[in-house]
Amino acid sequence: MASHILVAEDQADIRDLIVLNLQHAGHAVTAVADGRAALASQSERASDLLILDLMMPGLDGLEVCKALRAQGRAAPILMLTAKSTELDRVLGLELGADDYLTKPFSMAELLARVKALLRRAELLRAAAAAPAAAQAVRNGELEILPVRREVRVAGRALEFTALEFDLLLHFANHPGRVFSRAQLLDAVWGYSHEGYEHTVTTHINRLRAKVEADPMSPRFILTVRGAGYKMRDAP
Repeated sequence: MASHILVAEDQADIRDLIVLNLQHAGHAVTAVADGRAALASQSERASDLLILDLMMPGLDGLEVCKALRAQGRAAPILMLTAKSTELDRVLGLELGADDYLTKPFSMAELLARVKALLRRAELLRAAAAAPAAAQAVRNGELEILPVRREVRVAGRALEFTALEFDLLLHFANHPGRVFSRAQLLDAVWGYSHEGYEHTVTTHINRLRAKVEADPMSPRFILTVRGAGYKMRDAP
């Protein structure tokens, strides 16, 4: 079944080009020109993936992203931005976006990001319908059930986006091993492009906010100064 994608972009030429390429790739697409129309569209039909421009009239992409996450909608969000500052990228990721592209970008790159995000979302849906995993990955109070894609800390179930789960599982499968941000981009996101390392940092901050009792003094996901990050050695 074709995936349904919402494209919210106020520049008609860019919007039309994105829609054309997505449709050519076999996706069903709804296109809107502003943030309010994007939210209204999701009230009528929830999309499998959303592509949101950061700067839109009415409600911008950040406000739409924040509103959708507050409603509990977990569909992956790809943010498009003409801005290249670290603050803009981090804001989008902190508010729940799964990935971002800085304009100008190639359609091949956009389609690759869309494919990766949809694949993770499909894994998450399949896992929800699967029987409980016979084998869990554990690290002290942290328990991960890969088949069901569930995470518990001290018995308390936590909610994760598909990408957050993949990142946490990657760490948990390699306790004690240090990964640079570039290595994590390659292994988890499926691409490694200079300038996107802050995506990793922001997602690690989001993981810590969920699994750590005190994110400022993490016990599970540790920073190795000058080298990267690691999951603590399993007790």
